Amino acid sequence: MTMSIQENLQHIKSSLPEHVTLVAVSKTKPVSDLMEAYDDGQRIFGENKIQEMVEKEAQMPKDIEWHMIGHVQRNKVKYMAEFVSLIHGVDNLKLLKEIDKQAHKHDRTINCLLQIKIADEDSKFGMSSKEAQEILQSQEFSELKNICIVGVMGMATFTDDEQQIKQEFNRLTAIWEQLKKVESENCNLKTVSMGMSGDYQIAIENGSTMIRLGSSIFGERNYD
Repeated sequence: MTMSIQENLQHIKSSLPEHVTLVAVSKTKPVSDLMEAYDDGQRIFGENKIQEMVEKEAQMPKDIEWHMIGHVQRNKVKYMAEFVSLIHGVDNLKLLKEIDKQAHKHDRTINCLLQIKIADEDSKFGMSSKEAQEILQSQEFSELKNICIVGVMGMATFTDDEQQIKQEFNRLTAIWEQLKKVESENCNLKTVSMGMSGDYQIAIENGSTMIRLGSSIFGERNYD
């Protein structure tokens, strides 16, 4: 017997430490599924396509925090700038400048995470810790008034080797500790976003404060 979305959520939440935020990854799922999670108290949803997030935001209650967790194209930032709460996948300065510009138009500050590449796979986006440090210390970054970097995000290699996953998560936590030493007005590194349905327990053990779970809440995804 398959568990309902609410049962899945309650099961996961009961085992989460208090300092860990749960992002329900709802990509490809219908609004009715999201509303089931909403009715059970879930308020943070993550989407990886801006268009899909915009459509869902229009149909759903306004007390939801929308997280953009996918790779972001600069020309699409304007569509979500009015409402997005947190952008997870910021991996270059040009993108940050575009987010800042669009946030300014709506007179708001958009929180962002720097996506750090910790996996060995080529397919994963992200910057090195050196690149992240250079951005945070740059003059250009200090002039951005409508964004705030609130943490880092990373994805481990897709592997069954728990030791490797653990090392990669540890790397992200270490980079976060290092970047926290950089002080600036638009940077306040509180969040380490790492861990998905397959590896979130390891992520929490190794310093994660935010996990992104999709299939373990909503069941397998249907890519038509």
